[in-house]
Amino acid sequence: MRAGLVLAMALLISGCVRLIPESDGPRGPVATTPPPPVVTPIPPTSPAATSALMAGVRQGPIVSGLGYSQGDAEAALRSFIESCPSLLRREDTTGLTRREDWRAACEAAPRNPGTADTFFAAYFESAIIGSGEAFATGYFEPEIRGSRTRRPGFETPVYALPDDLERGWTNDIPESERTGRPPLGRRDLNGEYVRYYERKEIEEGALAGRVPVIAWVADPVEFFFLQIQGSGRLITPEGEVMRIGYAGQNGREYVGIGGVMRERGLLGEGPGKYAGSMQGIMQYIRENPAEGRDLMQLNKSWIFFRELTGDGPLGSLGIPVRRESSVAVDPRFVPYGAPVWLDLDRDEADGLWIAQDTGGAIKGANRFDTFWGAGDDARTIAGGMSGRGQALILLPRGTVARLNNR
Repeated sequence: MRAGLVLAMALLISGCVRLIPESDGPRGPVATTPPPPVVTPIPPTSPAATSALMAGVRQGPIVSGLGYSQGDAEAALRSFIESCPSLLRREDTTGLTRREDWRAACEAAPRNPGTADTFFAAYFESAIIGSGEAFATGYFEPEIRGSRTRRPGFETPVYALPDDLERGWTNDIPESERTGRPPLGRRDLNGEYVRYYERKEIEEGALAGRVPVIAWVADPVEFFFLQIQGSGRLITPEGEVMRIGYAGQNGREYVGIGGVMRERGLLGEGPGKYAGSMQGIMQYIRENPAEGRDLMQLNKSWIFFRELTGDGPLGSLGIPVRRESSVAVDPRFVPYGAPVWLDLDRDEADGLWIAQDTGGAIKGANRFDTFWGAGDDARTIAGGMSGRGQALILLPRGTVARLNNR
């Protein structure tokens, strides 16, 4: 998934991947119910906003009045507990919170103060970032046919991270423009730094015999979509399940083929058009193999993988993401590990989520990518997820007042 990168289905389509430990220890503070705050209408978030503070932060409604279910709260609490070591260790790039702000909630969470729903009401307040107008897509963990060894019917390689992948500046980039982190690339035979091989070159054998192969897959189309998701499960003919996850990327440009298809008039309603979902895009590629191959090769990005052990694909925090609990966010606007409340026109995505991941298309305030696990239902839900509504970020109590009184 995205240990550093999780690519949501929005990348593809837009063109832009609960048990609570009990304890006899001290219980947390008793949640009170203050009067609902007056929420000032907020203008749409400025496209120029590059952080939550620039977008604007306002007090939201009281957490106890959000109406989430006990099961929803229990699932979110389990994921929050898994996120706490990171919350207490990492700097919050949003500028909203300090590591110490999370300590009380993180120390109380494993002790299960009351029921899960009262835990969130006791330790958190809601905040509206920018306008609060949310857009959410979905991602999942694909399952495709694979093999640890090359055999008939399994001819597409799953490459490990190459040892010649490095960062540097190509000669065509002037010194005055060399700011930030250099792009990924490699050294050619003359020692000159050049861009790394793109998808078409890799598919034509540029890495054959030079880069370790950790597995082989049966269907290159399915593998293309797995690369967009950033992780997945390979099911061998013997029934073994091999979980693979993101190890790195070739540094080349990502092109969302769904956006290209939309520009070409291939997606939509009517004769000869395909559904604007993962399923519709895949149908077009299957029915038009030559054009489909060329379309996929427009996406120059290539993902390298490693085998994962553990009970789930890893998100950007380096911990497993969980079905219907983990959500990918832009970490400039939502602190990693923070609870998120979504109220969308897609009811299945309503409720509490924990920010544990990010992705190439997940940019800006109130942009989310919900995780739906593995299996056919996860594929269907994630592939068609496109929800709009309202979002709240749950922050440690007192945070909004501190920010607005600086």
